[in-house]
Amino acid sequence: MKLIDELAQWLSVPAHWTGTDGMLPRLGEHLAFSAGTLLLSILIALPIGLAIGHTGRGALAAISISNIGRAIPTLGILGIVLTITANWVPPIGFFFIPTIVALVALGIPPIVTNTYAGLREVDAEIIEAGRGMGMRELELLWRVEVPLALPSILAGLRVSAVQIVATATLAAVLGAGGLGRLIIDGIAQKGPIGDPQLFMGAVLTGLLAIGTELAFSWLQRRIVSPGVGMAARPEVEAAR
Repeated sequence: MKLIDELAQWLSVPAHWTGTDGMLPRLGEHLAFSAGTLLLSILIALPIGLAIGHTGRGALAAISISNIGRAIPTLGILGIVLTITANWVPPIGFFFIPTIVALVALGIPPIVTNTYAGLREVDAEIIEAGRGMGMRELELLWRVEVPLALPSILAGLRVSAVQIVATATLAAVLGAGGLGRLIIDGIAQKGPIGDPQLFMGAVLTGLLAIGTELAFSWLQRRIVSPGVGMAARPEVEAAR
């Protein structure tokens, strides 16, 4: 009951909603940061996944290298990059670059893996039929393979987006913004101000991650043909 009373009192203050350190500005920062790192992850990972999925060459090396982002904890990547960039390009080398690198490293593996797996699952007879019709390799990729592999590709994007949104709170560890700032400041202050702030930061982060999951699931239902969606293998779509 004490937390509920403190939370109600904290939420009744307008500055906690729209002030400089309010929930809405921090939510906007979190969304912008997550969207930017997701876009960068897509620009790096999608071409790699398409290339190795279409040709079948270099798959082991590409997937192994991309999975470094999973093997090393995100905080570990933050620390490694921070020690390199903090003195080279201050001040962005202290908080901006390490966070971007860490989140992009986290976002790349699901996209590479699912894109590769989706393309390799396309029926070889369909691909040969396309070649028999005179399609060039690039045309075959975009007009035949990608549409059939779209459920798996979108599943990789969904997993990547959710992981980035949930982990972007770590940006606050290095002094950046986002919902993690509410959590860090709440831990520092404690009491009737800090506890509600910490609680709302955690709740908003969880709701944003769930909302991201639902948004990508809706997008997948909207743009993927029902026949193609039913053909997607569950184990590929659920790969994380």
